Amino acid sequence: MTIDTTFPWLTVLVVVPLIGALVLWALPSGRLKLARPVALGFSLVELVVLALAIGAFDTSRSGVQQLTEMHEWIPQIGASYALGVDGVALLLVALSVLLVPLVIGAAWREQGVTDGETGSDVALNGARRLRHYLALVLLVEMFMVLIFTARDVFLFYVVFEAMLIPVYFMIGGFGEGARRRYAAIKFLIFSLAGGLVMLVAVIALYTQGPGGEQGFLTANLVGLQMAPTTERLLFLGFFLAFAIKAPMFPVHSWLPDAAEHAPAGTSVLLVGVLDKVGTFGMLTLCLPLFPNASRWAAPVIIVLAVVSILYGALLALGQKDLMRLIAYTSVSHFGVIILGIFAFTEVSTAGASFYMFNHGISTGLLFLLAGFIIARSPSGKSRTIADFGGLAKVTPILAGTFLVAGLSALSLPGLSPFISEIMVFIGTFQTNSVAAIVSAFVVILAALYILVTYQRIFTGPVRDELSATPDLSGREKWVVAPLIAVLLIFGFYPGPALDLVRAPASISVATVVGSDMTILDESTDGSDS
Repeated sequence: MTIDTTFPWLTVLVVVPLIGALVLWALPSGRLKLARPVALGFSLVELVVLALAIGAFDTSRSGVQQLTEMHEWIPQIGASYALGVDGVALLLVALSVLLVPLVIGAAWREQGVTDGETGSDVALNGARRLRHYLALVLLVEMFMVLIFTARDVFLFYVVFEAMLIPVYFMIGGFGEGARRRYAAIKFLIFSLAGGLVMLVAVIALYTQGPGGEQGFLTANLVGLQMAPTTERLLFLGFFLAFAIKAPMFPVHSWLPDAAEHAPAGTSVLLVGVLDKVGTFGMLTLCLPLFPNASRWAAPVIIVLAVVSILYGALLALGQKDLMRLIAYTSVSHFGVIILGIFAFTEVSTAGASFYMFNHGISTGLLFLLAGFIIARSPSGKSRTIADFGGLAKVTPILAGTFLVAGLSALSLPGLSPFISEIMVFIGTFQTNSVAAIVSAFVVILAALYILVTYQRIFTGPVRDELSATPDLSGREKWVVAPLIAVLLIFGFYPGPALDLVRAPASISVATVVGSDMTILDESTDGSDS
């Protein structure tokens, strides 16, 4: 079966979740019980469209933009509706589309909805809350697909800022705890501050380019000859916004607060996917647009990345809140990704690109399981690790799946994060052996914070109030099973994913360090550049 490569697959991927969100908001009060199947249905349609788009993508040319679309948008300022994907972008779009139906499945009974109570005011209010929550999930999916496929810098910036709105409401309006609004505002302030600096850089970059009706196209802004000071300032403007989004030390402090108070499903999308916009922007905008400034800033960025790796792991060791613990592990993991990007070797860059996908799967699974654990606490809301103990005796399947998720977070061989992490360390060692060796100590710290957490929650005597705790339900098993399958499949057979990221990594490295850099993959030919 031949799939039409000229069909606007990417626009369809953007439009389907948007229609789903509008349909949910348009549901009358008497039909709110349809909110859950409607949201799930649209997310599954999105999966089908993704499968067709992947079928139309030529993996042998993964280093070039494919499935491209280009239309006039605001020609007066040079902005275009330009979409396209290379192998890295396609992998992140796939991550986004895969996680959304699982988040919807995990939210099946959130926000106070109880079967059999649809006639009560409490149940009606709960149904309305769930409808709004699921609509926001689909809206976030639309923004995730759009930002990973945007090939116009102005379009990228607009989506970068617009996606803050649904996430703000998902944290502040649907989170738990008295400080959830504080966490939402802190997230918004950090992100808006970075976005404001980026806006100045976006406008200044346009003035350096050819201008015209397509002046913001990324392809028209690559290779500009700029004064060193100008290039460095523009690089810093973009990099600061991406470092906040990533999140990277020392602009990371919004993440633990957001993860602590947000619903588990929101944390899955926020940390598993949305934060990848930061590292994706570093890789696909900072490096090709400002190659000389990237080399200039790399030594400092590598130091900050190593600090992020160790700092996040050490902070995770001391956490009492389960969601904050997972958030700090992500600060550490993002440090590994940034280290791989700015080591400027093909192996490290490909490993960092693959790590973005693997971290989304691994951390998404951890957050989902953390949500299931929290729902089984005596209050149904406790996130304190000390409130649990001995759960393995009464919930063996939950214990086993949490252990698999934890082992993937510490990059155990046989699970897909191991492949990407070892690639980052090997590639970094080629150009900065000290950074690679120091960063490798995170393996020991990760083993400590994962195994100690598992021991405190699942081993030992069962607490009296937890003795009747139910194990994973059928719905919950279906939610976590696809993620475990992906971890295992790519753990033993990472080839298809590496085929997607290898050519873009070669091009990124060649752009920054020049054509004299040794490219390790001799099979990459000039057609990908």
